[in-house]
Amino acid sequence: MGILQIFTLLGALGMFLYGMNLMSSGLQKASGNKLRSFLSAMTSNPFKGVLTGLGVTSVIQSSSATTVMVVSFVNAGLLTLAQAISVIMGANIGTTVTAWLVSWLGFKADISILAIPLMALGFLFSNSKKNQRQNIGELIVGFCLLFLGLSFMKESVPDLNETPEVLDFVKTWSSHGFASVLIFLAFGTILTLVLQSSSATMAITLIMLSMGWIPFNMASAMVLGENIGTTITANIAASVGNTQAKRAAMSHTIFNVFGVIWALIFFKPFLSLVGYIITLFGLPNPSVEGFVVSQPTSDEGTAVLYGLSMLHTLFNTINTFILIWFVKTIEKAVVAIIKAPKEQDSDAFRLKYISAGPLSTPELATEEAFNEIIHFANISRKGLGYAKMAIAEKDEDKFEELRNKLVKYEEISDRIEYEIAAFLNAVSAGDISESTSLKVKAMYKIIGELESLGDSGELISRILSRRNVHNKTFDATTVKKLEDMVDAVDKAYDAMIVNLEAAHKGELQTITNAYNAEDRINNLRTYLRDSEIEGIESGEKNYQTSVYYIDIVNSLERMGDFIINISQDLEKYFVVK
Repeated sequence: MGILQIFTLLGALGMFLYGMNLMSSGLQKASGNKLRSFLSAMTSNPFKGVLTGLGVTSVIQSSSATTVMVVSFVNAGLLTLAQAISVIMGANIGTTVTAWLVSWLGFKADISILAIPLMALGFLFSNSKKNQRQNIGELIVGFCLLFLGLSFMKESVPDLNETPEVLDFVKTWSSHGFASVLIFLAFGTILTLVLQSSSATMAITLIMLSMGWIPFNMASAMVLGENIGTTITANIAASVGNTQAKRAAMSHTIFNVFGVIWALIFFKPFLSLVGYIITLFGLPNPSVEGFVVSQPTSDEGTAVLYGLSMLHTLFNTINTFILIWFVKTIEKAVVAIIKAPKEQDSDAFRLKYISAGPLSTPELATEEAFNEIIHFANISRKGLGYAKMAIAEKDEDKFEELRNKLVKYEEISDRIEYEIAAFLNAVSAGDISESTSLKVKAMYKIIGELESLGDSGELISRILSRRNVHNKTFDATTVKKLEDMVDAVDKAYDAMIVNLEAAHKGELQTITNAYNAEDRINNLRTYLRDSEIEGIESGEKNYQTSVYYIDIVNSLERMGDFIINISQDLEKYFVVK
């Protein structure tokens, strides 16, 4: 096998992987909103979870992408751990659709003949002014590149009859009985870890099998190894997620490892079952000991291709049928394996939903960002509570403690804004649809307003500090007025968070509640400011004390402006029309 042939094989593999990624990206963008609502509407019924995982993976043609997406949804709190486990089971069945497509369209029908003409259609669609047609165009081009890559891989693989030394080498590795099964299982695992795509490894296995490189039983062992190797992607994604995300990824590993164990124990009977099913189609039995293809175009070639695809489907289907009754047991197992971290300071900075893992599904990653924004809003509201306490606090030491908290919350808001913005940058760098791009734009604006709310709390603490330095105090009536103003802002917070949650669910229809809250703040601000100025003019109020009071009232009113800006951004980009 010459150097050029090796590089041709690697280039063909790269084309296959790029085509799969492009096809998956086009599918996600074309159906992103539907997939998002589909997964968000998940129920606790394990059977529905399996169907969901099967359906989503069949659509986006990547169990790794589905599993990473499920881990991120668990991280974002959209799915419970039990729901995620059932979805992952379905994803494992869904990924077998790819094997059937490759076996049928890539080998038997050889759709690569139509790939070039189809690419012309994809090009026309991708140049359309309509966003949805562009997504479909990307899907078509990805589909074509996938099967062109597969065709080039088949052509670049050498004929072992012309290279007998390589054939002898392969035969040596496959002549050690059950030890050979374990060797090829390990090879399938490692190859999937390297390629990060069980579909690509499956395609390579089908090529090796159809060309007579390896017997059917060794190819079957490779498929079992691929099912272990594919779990690493989700574990990488979960490594920087929260505890529940790590547990969801671990459940994927437990599911596949358990399946491989029983498949190895019943290896020969399992292959016999596959062979029996294939013979029902009038094809030779590929499960016969040492069954090797002699002519790729013969019935033998068809038998091994369909046999391996059938084995892949049966393995995941049987495994799901066994384990679906033990979802709660798996949940308890992963909870026992991955312990929850010890309680931390409730005021400590940490993101709750966003992880820094790979963005295999940028179309759906906005779920995590939106959940983090709602979390950010609740943190900001907590800062308002400390501002209210600081206004009323007369003890110098306790006030200083509250002032430090407000300073800390301002720093926290800066850091959360930066982390969410960095995540949104990563989402924007991915290939996303126009509608998702507009939502990301709105999120940038919203986190900017939330950061300004953090600045406002710290500003109030500085005004109060200056008041104390000049030995001025607020009487009980003044404190009560400021508390009324804080309560009005808190009601605006309440309306804003309600609107954020409704927008996240796709149920926001109006922001009247936010406008009403803003009117209350403005009316109260005007009343408090005007009455204070009258007090100054009549000599009833101390001018310097009143200046601090009016500054705080104005700061609270500006907080109301930031809050209404957020609801207006939601109205512009998220209202259901």
